Amino acid sequence: MTTTSPAATKAGGLRTGVQRFGTFLSGMIMPNIAAFIAWGFITMLFIPKGFFGEESPFKWHWYPVAELIGGGGDSAIVGWQGAMTAVAEGDGGNIFAYVGLVGPMVTYLLPLLIANTAGRMVYGERGGVVATIATMGVIVGTNIPMFLGAMIMGPLAAYVTKQMDRLWDGKIRPGFEMLVNNFSAGILGMLLAIFGFFAFGPVMLGISAVLGGAVDWLVALNLLPLVSIIVEPAKVLFLNNAINHGVFTPLGIEQATETGKSILFLIEANPGPGLGLLLAFTFFGVGAAKASAPGAAIIQFFGGIQEIYFPYALSKPTTILALIAGGAAGVTTNMLLGGGLAFPAAPGSIIAVTAAAIGPGVPNLLTVYLSVIIAAVVTFLIAGVILRASRKRDLEAEGDSFGDAIAQTEANKGKSSAAMDALRASSSAGAAGAAAGAGVATDRRIENIVFACDAGMGSSAMGASVLRNKFKKAGVEGVTVTNQAIANLDGTADLVVTQQQLTDRAKAQSPNSLHVSVDNFMNSPKYEEVVEMVREQRDTDA
Repeated sequence: MTTTSPAATKAGGLRTGVQRFGTFLSGMIMPNIAAFIAWGFITMLFIPKGFFGEESPFKWHWYPVAELIGGGGDSAIVGWQGAMTAVAEGDGGNIFAYVGLVGPMVTYLLPLLIANTAGRMVYGERGGVVATIATMGVIVGTNIPMFLGAMIMGPLAAYVTKQMDRLWDGKIRPGFEMLVNNFSAGILGMLLAIFGFFAFGPVMLGISAVLGGAVDWLVALNLLPLVSIIVEPAKVLFLNNAINHGVFTPLGIEQATETGKSILFLIEANPGPGLGLLLAFTFFGVGAAKASAPGAAIIQFFGGIQEIYFPYALSKPTTILALIAGGAAGVTTNMLLGGGLAFPAAPGSIIAVTAAAIGPGVPNLLTVYLSVIIAAVVTFLIAGVILRASRKRDLEAEGDSFGDAIAQTEANKGKSSAAMDALRASSSAGAAGAAAGAGVATDRRIENIVFACDAGMGSSAMGASVLRNKFKKAGVEGVTVTNQAIANLDGTADLVVTQQQLTDRAKAQSPNSLHVSVDNFMNSPKYEEVVEMVREQRDTDA
């Protein structure tokens, strides 16, 4: 079989290590975002501080369901009177007062989902099971939503399980494998749960208290907007996941359980700064950056693909100052007016932000919208001044600085994406054919095609959709095109499509598959070659 030659990828370094760490953290959180959203909507609908709650402008529409809302007391379902007693006693804003469905979901379900996902990432299903057991001990030992504990204990328990299995790998007598595997995992899970209850849980409780106190200190001194000095440049360098999913999301969930919302969910996810930057390039940019900025603004603001504005910032690094100012302005607005989200907004689309903002009522929704608008306006004005000041020099400059910035963005991220490919196609019509490489040919019958990327979402999903439509237009049937993370490749794919920098990793994960490297997930000429190859196979079979 014939493949393209993957580009060499530089590894190591502090930035690469932080990026990988951030990818691992987001890998624990992102697959479970639907559960966070479900919990957010339940709190929005059925607690007093919710959208239809007693403290909402729409309180006359509130229809509390006793079995869902529960209430503080000995019974799991105390009912409406118990809930109203909690409100009267001042506990109406504390979700722990509700034992029905709201409390257990945030205390047990969400951390256990994170732990299971983390365990599977480290050691498959077996690691996921032991990680879940161990994390249960941490949760019971602290009796708070232990997200940080799940993100640490989950991978740790799976790793310990993996090392334990290596001790007797190949030494178990035939017929005793299931007995040894089940009992060893059960005993280890028990021990880790006890350790989590007595030792690990209290430590994590202290860490959570310190981190929460640090956030409260920043808020009390009105210093929280200064966090944008770190967050905005980190986003452009793809270092934001370690901050957002490692700190903001766990602490934000704990804040939301107390007050019904958290400002921490909007520090990184606010789409305003990115929108302001892209609008500035739309009006004051030059060349390919100016031409592609309007379309990029739509994708960024409504689709939530934040990375699409990173090349614009890198093409004019001084605009990062505009992003910092805009991000700080948005945080300041929410801090002064009490804006926040009820659950994480992922992706950072205005649609997702709206869904998470309506929980605490219309005033909060308007505050959040105002923070987005102010962040966009501040970024637009400052970036506009920067672009106007250098416009003449940029017009006279030679070379493709925007194309170079796209390449730099991909280097920072460590992979390509459909968003970057779309920008490259806009900036250079010939880019699609630049890396056509050798043709695609194989004697293997192609029935299962997998697009693989680092996280298995976003860019690979868009690429799979493009190829799926090409097969449909060509009238080729009997081919399944899916997307998944490289780490989840199991060797069953007939053909794996990856971005050039990731092909070596994909080959190691699925060595028996045909591998095709592309540099453009949106419109690579390789797609036509794959479609033609499969069509010829089907014609031969007929």
